[in-house]
Amino acid sequence: MLKMKCSGLFMYLCIACLLFSNVQGQKGLPSKTPTAAVVHTYYPQSEDFRDSLVTRIKTPSGFKVGIAATGLGKPRMMVVSDAGNLYVTRRDQNDVLMLSDTDNDGRFDNLVAVWTMFTDVHGITIHDGYLYLCSSKELKRGKMNPDGTLSDTETLIKDLPDGGQHDNRVISFGPDSMLYISVGSNCNDCKETNGENATIVQVDPAKWTRKIYARGLRNTIGFDWQPQTKEMWGCDNGEDWRGDTMPHEELNRIVDGGDYGWPQVYDKQQVDETREDPLGGTKAAYAKTTVPAVMLFPAHSAPIDFKFLTKATGFPKDYQDDALVCWHGSWNAEPPVGFKVQRIIFKNGQPVGAEDFFSGFLSADGKSRFGRPAGMAISPKSVLYISDDANGVIYSVTPDKSVGFNK
Repeated sequence: MLKMKCSGLFMYLCIACLLFSNVQGQKGLPSKTPTAAVVHTYYPQSEDFRDSLVTRIKTPSGFKVGIAATGLGKPRMMVVSDAGNLYVTRRDQNDVLMLSDTDNDGRFDNLVAVWTMFTDVHGITIHDGYLYLCSSKELKRGKMNPDGTLSDTETLIKDLPDGGQHDNRVISFGPDSMLYISVGSNCNDCKETNGENATIVQVDPAKWTRKIYARGLRNTIGFDWQPQTKEMWGCDNGEDWRGDTMPHEELNRIVDGGDYGWPQVYDKQQVDETREDPLGGTKAAYAKTTVPAVMLFPAHSAPIDFKFLTKATGFPKDYQDDALVCWHGSWNAEPPVGFKVQRIIFKNGQPVGAEDFFSGFLSADGKSRFGRPAGMAISPKSVLYISDDANGVIYSVTPDKSVGFNK
């Protein structure tokens, strides 16, 4: 474990010198408030996966956990076809796998690589018979054949911003049939040079033209639409190197034209005192123009995927309008946080609380963990799949019919 204490005063004196000597007319004035933070680098020790570890996973009463696949390297984002095939992106292996359960025993027994040599492929979705895939720079698609393989592959976009620190693009088609792409920030904490970084981009599939839908989102890797209101929601990753407890991870209602403030504003219109004032104004005035977060979660929990349970029709009735979020887990907080999936409860289209749904990866003392949840997908049979990119496992979560849920 490494502990660091950083003096914001020294850092910003250096920045001030650069601003006034080189680019005084280009940015606002640096902050006059000295800041300091104690930063912990804390990695819980990884345990190798074995089937018996499943008994440590906790879910609400009435759900069963199974192992759908193992030995997959680093599976990330997933989607299930109407035929029940599970497509999985593996960013580090630069490929996309199709998994099939040919004997219907709940465990995948057939694996086919349907796309290879697709550098840092991450985002995935299905729309109108095509499988869409996105890397840091490119959006591609392939026509889905009856056997689940792909043909007629083509590149649709090839000039997305450089990935930098956050190259994990995610994609999804909205209720308006537009395609949305989350483009993370290029850095931990900086003023971007490309206007499309730290945004959600809307793409018109009729012309493959795009516009910035929402900005000031540092890295909203997962997003989805609430089934009652059709509003977009997503969880945003806060900055590193600010200490154990700030800034929080955010749940945001993402609106067309919304500015969520990063890097100068975070949480619920909270001014970041370490940042410079905007040109011709103040951070406080700018904060009032931003969209505040709706709910806050522990810093460094690292939200990855976010999905509403709309397709999980076999789940209890009171889950139907709720969302799940994968907290990938911290590397810079003591004690460690995340390493679980939480349910965000919605009432009348608005979030009212959160509770653990799939947990137990992290040991009670916080010193070890045997997984990091990354992606989620829901099958036509209401099977929830959760990928673990630390140990190459895909879990299944299903309602226990013996409980007799009230639907």
